[in-house]
Amino acid sequence: MRILTNVLFGCGLFLATALPANAQTFPTKPIQIIVTAPAGGALDILTRSVGQKLQERLGQPVIVENRPGAAGSLGTAIGAKAPADGYTLTLVYSSHSINPHLYASLPYDTLKDFSPVVLMASLPMGLFVNPSVPAKSVSEFVALAKANPGKINYGSSGNGSVSHILGAMFTSATSTELIHVPYRGSVPAKTDLLAGRVQAMFADVDVVQQNIKSGQLRALALATDSRLQGYEDIPTFAEAGVNGLVVASQVGLIVPANTPPDVVNKLNREIVAILKDPEMAQRVRDRGMTVVASTPAEYDKVIRDDYARFGEIIRKANIKMD
Repeated sequence: MRILTNVLFGCGLFLATALPANAQTFPTKPIQIIVTAPAGGALDILTRSVGQKLQERLGQPVIVENRPGAAGSLGTAIGAKAPADGYTLTLVYSSHSINPHLYASLPYDTLKDFSPVVLMASLPMGLFVNPSVPAKSVSEFVALAKANPGKINYGSSGNGSVSHILGAMFTSATSTELIHVPYRGSVPAKTDLLAGRVQAMFADVDVVQQNIKSGQLRALALATDSRLQGYEDIPTFAEAGVNGLVVASQVGLIVPANTPPDVVNKLNREIVAILKDPEMAQRVRDRGMTVVASTPAEYDKVIRDDYARFGEIIRKANIKMD
């Protein structure tokens, strides 16, 4: 009996130490983060800032590689093929939940091939117009659009982008007819908005924040559920009389499915601690973003909720890729 007890005790001790072994030893080599957005933008800057802090905390190099293209699906496909060991993370944004509804086929399954790690931040969105537009509120803009059906253009960062979807939601909610002009990214869309070649734009706040402050662009409303810190003078769409327009570009990190849960949880704990550091949190806010720092389960819910929500909007608006 004593021998059996000792054997069972030894097995229990082995299991107790073996189960969290991945988290105890991880990482033992460099970590790679694939960024599915171009270099130099808000998402790239956020990732590199977090990556630098993660490197300091884990004691291993963190290499950031930009692999943009096809609304983020090119980089995501690379991340899907990586070993499920926690050494390759992929930064995705809301297009991750949108792409399955736009592309006939993707080389991965959005809901099955990944394990969410953390929703790092959200990028609030809104409606912005060139100052030459004679509308200083959403109600005035709606009245102007109804008086000129099919004559007001709005830019977006591309067909099927979150900004395009917000535009489609707005026209549906207000029964207006606006002409959608898709661009290859938000920067060229903003360039034409500043030049007056398009009259309006649905975009992330970080893209236009300096232009709002300088008076080059006018903000009519934000697609947030409450007023945004630092932009308290800009009403929400609900306050402006248009309900149901709460949309943000969600930015998070994912790893291949079947990555050990203890590794996922360790990555989550480290990144959440980085994001909640006051200096980092302020840096994120200065870029017009809102820190979220979710759990893996919370981020999984956001991805699935957006998948269902955006899919319905895309079908109703008949949004298609060129």
